[in-house]
Formats: sequence, C-alpha cells, structure tokens
Amino acid sequence: MVRPAAAVWSATAGLVALLLVALLSSCAADAEPDGDKPTETMPELGACRVLTPDDVSRPSNSTEPVDCAEDHTAETIAVGALPDEFAEAEYDDQEVGAFAYRTCSKAFAEFVGADESLMMRTVLNWAWFRPSEADWSDGARWYRCDVVGGGEQSAAYVNLPESAEGILLGKPDDRWLVCADGESVSGAPKVPCSEKHNWRAVTTIKLGQPGDEYPGDRVVEVRTRDFCSRSVGAWLNYPVTYDFGYTWFHEAEWQAGNRRSVCWAATEQ
Repeated sequence: MVRPAAAVWSATAGLVALLLVALLSSCAADAEPDGDKPTETMPELGACRVLTPDDVSRPSNSTEPVDCAEDHTAETIAVGALPDEFAEAEYDDQEVGAFAYRTCSKAFAEFVGADESLMMRTVLNWAWFRPSEADWSDGARWYRCDVVGGGEQSAAYVNLPESAEGILLGKPDDRWLVCADGESVSGAPKVPCSEKHNWRAVTTIKLGQPGDEYPGDRVVEVRTRDFCSRSVGAWLNYPVTYDFGYTWFHEAEWQAGNRRSVCWAATEQ
C-alpha cells in the first residue's frame, strides 16, 4: 500500500506561503479478479505483459505473457521462492509485503539503472505479485517483481521498450521521468515529462537511515517542506518567485523501507 501526501507552496524572496495540503490514499484491492486462474508454477523471468493499473492493484496476476517485441507495459525482472519463514504466513502478512518491498525495489533499481533519488522521480515503477489466494492456501509461496510503465496516479501505463534494462542509465529521456498535469501536485495525474505538464519531480530528500524509528507525520512533512523550498529554488536558479510542491509518505511506507520524499517544481510546458 502506498499513501503519499502532497503539498504545494509558493516562495517569494524567502517568504513561503502554504497554498494546499492534501492527503492521497490508495490501497491495493484485497479481492482477486473474477475468473482469476490458478498460478501454481513459478512465473517466468523476463516475460512481458500488458498490465493496467487495475491489474497492479491486485495481489495476484495471471495475465498471459506477450512477445516482448510487441506492445507491453510490464516486464518481469525478478522471481523467486519466498523465504521459509513465510511458510505459515497469512496471505496479507505485512512482513511478506516488507520483504517484497526490499526485494523488488532493489531489483528495480539494478535493472533500470536508477539510484534512490531517480527511483522516486521516474514514471516507471515496480509491482509485485504472489500466488492466488487459493494457491497460497495450498502452499504456493513465490513472488514476482515487474517493472511497469506507470505509478499510483497513472490513468494508463506507457508502453515499455523491448527490454527496460538500463533505461535510466546516463541522462534519462523525458519519456521516463515523472511530471504532473494539474493545478497542484496533489491529485494531479502523473504523466511522462515528454507530455504536457505543470509540475516536474526534480529532487528528493532522504529522511532517515534503515534502522531509524519513524519520526512522525509532522516531522516528516516539515523537514520535507523546508528542504524542498531550498532545493527547488536552487534547481530553478534562485528566481525571485517560484512555486514548489512536495510529496511525503507515512509510517506504513517507512516500515516497508522508504525513507525519501519528493520535491516538485512548477514548470511551464
């Protein structure tokens, strides 16, 4: 589950005035799609599929693979058996989700060629799947990590190249960087920066180390806001006036492993 919160600010000669703070919430659906087919065998590494945001919102997926030379929005980048410690785990065990977060985020970063900051500023994302609930009850224990052409607020996913391996190495093309098209960052559809947009994700702030306790929503928001005010101003080369936004996350994401917030600059395109 990912629950980002976002805010938009206007900065004028060092004076920062709050314009908007909104909380966004999105939870993966617990129900499986009607007619979901059993997926007892380990998924195939490197398989490509046409997935939608609705597919990714579900815990399991049995979409048939397609030829990677054809249009597709997802590519499987890691598969494996879950550790023995999860042999008796419930289907929605949070520890299983935390394992998937660590495993898939690492696989994603290595596959596409992104550091921690760029991972938060790309339109690309990753999704993970487990066996169907029926297969889980029968003892199936595996995970599948896919790179997908979109994120939480994407209305539709973009097509990927034949392989997304190394796609973010060097200076990434705007097709793979994330922007927002709306009056504010919060609630605005996230789009590739090659499309019309009003906001661009430009920097991130790391708010803690892996072993740190969650500092609380207020501390996370204030530290994010103050950093983004300075960081976006520098990115824009210190204009007299500028607007900036920021996206921060909450305790559930912190416990899963995320330690970064995202800074957004208002742009004209």
